[in-house]
Amino acid sequence: MSGSLELDDQAASAKSPPSSISMGSVRSAFDIARTQNRSLLVGYLPAGFPSIEASARAAEAMVAAGVDVVEIGLPYSDPVMDGPVIQEAVDHALRDGVRTRDVLALAGRVAATGAPTLVMTYWNPVERYSPAQFARDLAAAGGAGAITPDLIPEEAGEWVAAAQHEGLDTVFLVAPSSPDVRIRAVAAATTGFVYAASTMGVTGARTQVGTAAQGLVERVRTLTEVPIAVGLGVSTPEQAAEVAQWADGVIVGSAFVRLLLDAPSQDAGVAAVGELAAALAQAVRGARR
Repeated sequence: MSGSLELDDQAASAKSPPSSISMGSVRSAFDIARTQNRSLLVGYLPAGFPSIEASARAAEAMVAAGVDVVEIGLPYSDPVMDGPVIQEAVDHALRDGVRTRDVLALAGRVAATGAPTLVMTYWNPVERYSPAQFARDLAAAGGAGAITPDLIPEEAGEWVAAAQHEGLDTVFLVAPSSPDVRIRAVAAATTGFVYAASTMGVTGARTQVGTAAQGLVERVRTLTEVPIAVGLGVSTPEQAAEVAQWADGVIVGSAFVRLLLDAPSQDAGVAAVGELAAALAQAVRGARR
């Protein structure tokens, strides 16, 4: 496909040695933010929208502007957790022919910035690719791990083992409806951070962060020492600053994607993403001062 970033055969078959909280890992990023008495900023973009090259430049712009950890979304035909903004972008990427290997290579390019880079993926593409092979190729590319929103801990044994073998971080989700037993299971399977969904529903910008979000974070914190990042509905610097006062991490996705969708050109979209990332980073860093 035109403009794709392919892993070469040697890189695809190479193994990265496992390491615990090494430089560039998700947990090390949280540790650094903690020493600075601030929350960490996580930015999401889907791979391949508006193009492979533009999505790479947009992610690089986010990092240059102050995003600490990057999520690269793997395009999937049935993104049940995603709202209309991300669905539109993902559909565009799929129609352009973006595939799993392109996503892995893109994650490697973004990781070269020094920011820990996670792949956000539904389980079906990983299962079809082979969990062990996906973990090997992601580690070889330089990725830090994966967020698997539709994979529950009770069914994640194969992925957890593969990720652990390659030194990758695992990230699982909790929601306001999650009972304590589920939160404990999620925390036990998570090595990166617990992804706390601020509301029941799909991704997308909202006028306010879900009122249950802070209570969920407080409840999770009594059950685990794993860092907790809040996503779904955070889109403005004001919302990010609010969440940063009580969460270890703030996740922003749809707001970045909307800028790319609305931009008159790819260059304009990349610039807009960088500008929003800078405003969000400033808000997050100043929230506890």
